[in-house]
Amino acid sequence: KCHGNGDATTLEDEPEAADVKEQGLGWRNPKGNGNAGDTVSSGIEGAWTTNPTQWDHGYFELLLNHNWALTKSPAGAWQWEPTDIKEEDRPLDAHDPSVRRNPIMTDADMALIKDPVYREISEKFHNDPAYFDEVFAKAWFKLTHRDLGPKSRYLGADVPSEDFIWQDPIPAGNADLNADDIAALKSQILDSDLSRRELIITAWDSARTFRASDYRGGANGARIRLAPQKDWAGNEPEQLQRVLEALTRIQSDFDKDVSLADLIVLAGNTAIEQAANDAGIEVTVPFTAGRGDAEAAMTDTESFADLEPLHDGYRNWVKEDYAVSPEEMLLDRTQLMGLTAPEMVVLIGGMRVLDTNHGQSQQGVFTDRAGVLTNDFFVNLTDMNYTWHPVKTGDESSNTVNSYEIRERSTGNTKWQASRVDLVFGSNSILRAYAELYAQDDNLEKFVRDFVSAWSKVMNADRYDIAK
Repeated sequence: KCHGNGDATTLEDEPEAADVKEQGLGWRNPKGNGNAGDTVSSGIEGAWTTNPTQWDHGYFELLLNHNWALTKSPAGAWQWEPTDIKEEDRPLDAHDPSVRRNPIMTDADMALIKDPVYREISEKFHNDPAYFDEVFAKAWFKLTHRDLGPKSRYLGADVPSEDFIWQDPIPAGNADLNADDIAALKSQILDSDLSRRELIITAWDSARTFRASDYRGGANGARIRLAPQKDWAGNEPEQLQRVLEALTRIQSDFDKDVSLADLIVLAGNTAIEQAANDAGIEVTVPFTAGRGDAEAAMTDTESFADLEPLHDGYRNWVKEDYAVSPEEMLLDRTQLMGLTAPEMVVLIGGMRVLDTNHGQSQQGVFTDRAGVLTNDFFVNLTDMNYTWHPVKTGDESSNTVNSYEIRERSTGNTKWQASRVDLVFGSNSILRAYAELYAQDDNLEKFVRDFVSAWSKVMNADRYDIAK
């Protein structure tokens, strides 16, 4: 039931302002006992059904079979009460069983009979209680499990046998690829006409959708090839399509079953290994096969649209001008992906020198060896031989400036371009400490290995079938 049996203005101070004796509870109710029949909270007062403590179908019985009039609660709030109800259909008072009171409805309840679409659903529930029970059970299950991610994360004997589309189902992939298979695939990837940049970008865009908040998104399933992801502006659809077509040919020609999801990740890993090798560091990016390829029928297109990135500081991109600054949006994406501050720093530095900015932007590419996995981003960011100058475009407000020139201090010549996201790694004291660590002459190898570790974390964030 709702509790609005009194004037809420009579409540005493809120928790922080209340006397210490209230011990953080606050809003003490001085009326009567201060609870039970004297409770004051929502403003509306009453119960929705005849038997509010029982599971039955009385809600739709009352809602559909009575006329409702707008009335005021004892607290003066608007609520709906029936004008034609039998005494035995009125619910008992919650605290005085000798008294019956009118049931109540809110505007939200009224919508279920006034809106023609809602009314049709309500009538079906009323006429078919068994159907209502089934739908309610599934809805409750969805409500309490939506943030658990795919069903593969569920434990225990009560895991349902059926798959629901909102669980983002993914068929099992082939986890039996051996070292020779992986080496052969890497060779075919390198022999394709795809650039390292394209391979790294596609792997990143596929994996960056992962959300640590509800375990949705990620590279597993290769949903980047399906609607709506294949058409997202942040994924550069034309370039994406070219990469997917080339990887699909490799998939089709290979003599073993391999998912496109695995190929996308393996291709990105292979490109990074080559970029590190060119920097003089031999490294193997960890790879575990077994990802599957989801189909369109397994994808809730409407809800997946909410995963579209509107910004990605790792690729130096924002879709539009927003009130929130790009560097603040970077923190939001970092937290959502489950990354730490050091992982954010090393990934940014690596992504910049690998030339993976959105739309060929050169902001933050502080290197003369673009495409090579060096620590040049940090070396040049912290070099005192340069000065940083804002370049205003459009709105003259300093808060909207997102373009800077890096000039040689001695000549004034422009050397590089930067965004706010790039420069925050030099201006923020904590982030600068990480940047200076990776800028050290003897820390190239540490940078590369830390980058590979953070990269692998992103690629495997949605792999619940492997140890991490």
